[in-house]
Amino acid sequence: MAKNDNAIASVLAFEKKLVSSDGYLYGTNWGKRTEENPLKLIEKSVRGTISNRLKDAIQKDPLKLNAEVEKANLQKVDACALGENQDTLKLHFTLKVLGGIEKPSACNNALFNKSYAEAAKSYVDDEKFTELARRYALNIANARALWRNRVGAEKVEVVVKAGSQKWTFDSLQFSLRHFDDTHADINALAEKIAEALRGELRYLLLEIDVYALVGGAQEVYPSEELVLDKGKGDKSKILYSVNGVAAMHSQKIGNALRSIDTWYPDFDSSGTGPIAIEPYGAVTNLGKAYRTPKDKVDFYTLFDRFALGEKLESKEQEHYVMAVLVRGGVFGQSSKE
Repeated sequence: MAKNDNAIASVLAFEKKLVSSDGYLYGTNWGKRTEENPLKLIEKSVRGTISNRLKDAIQKDPLKLNAEVEKANLQKVDACALGENQDTLKLHFTLKVLGGIEKPSACNNALFNKSYAEAAKSYVDDEKFTELARRYALNIANARALWRNRVGAEKVEVVVKAGSQKWTFDSLQFSLRHFDDTHADINALAEKIAEALRGELRYLLLEIDVYALVGGAQEVYPSEELVLDKGKGDKSKILYSVNGVAAMHSQKIGNALRSIDTWYPDFDSSGTGPIAIEPYGAVTNLGKAYRTPKDKVDFYTLFDRFALGEKLESKEQEHYVMAVLVRGGVFGQSSKE
């Protein structure tokens, strides 16, 4: 992009508009959910087996192989499970939805700021955040925030409260693969989210309870901590807790709620399904970026054009750009480029 007065600001940041709390885990029973107890982490000492891929020299020598597998693989790990008289996991978190997408939290270029504000206002006036809000609402209703805890659950129910309003969703009725489902309560929740994103509400606070019937005394899965200095700890797996209550990171819940990108080029052929809104479409567990600058479908390529008033090829591209801004982040262009 040529260096001119309309160039992207070198200092440019947006505050996130979907602000999730940590998620707290409780044990209860499907038929009597008023009785619940916070779940605690359990420390286990286990003797595992050697199961990693071995060097060719060891694999091909039976004596060396036997000597290797005889070694004790002793580990201390955190675990979490329902009580012996509990069959249901409850995940509780809150979600605050904010407006003000037209105003960056930091911008050092007045001309760019004006150009972007006009483009953003045009999007809000035309689209009214209807599509993005509907997708966020569906990701609340389908209990995507449970992550691994959703797999194999017999029943899953989500209860959402917004002030005096309340919605209850049978989560297994809603797909994790697409956003084609229609439902009156989904539309009502989506409209509340859209009103907040448009700035018609000062903010929207949702209280969300997710119930999953996983089976008596079954193991459940809080977030796992990233241990940066592994030399100082004696555990090979450390789970997340807050004041003794097993929990899920707010970042993990946020990632689930913004997994709405079905507009990336390989969506139909990849089999990956919706991915989280990211500037390069990064999916770290697959080691792949689905939106590359080479293909000109990454956020920065599209945003530079959108913010300076250029019309994008499709509404889907506009939805994606605005969803990244809802996610928030620092997007300035270096003056050294």
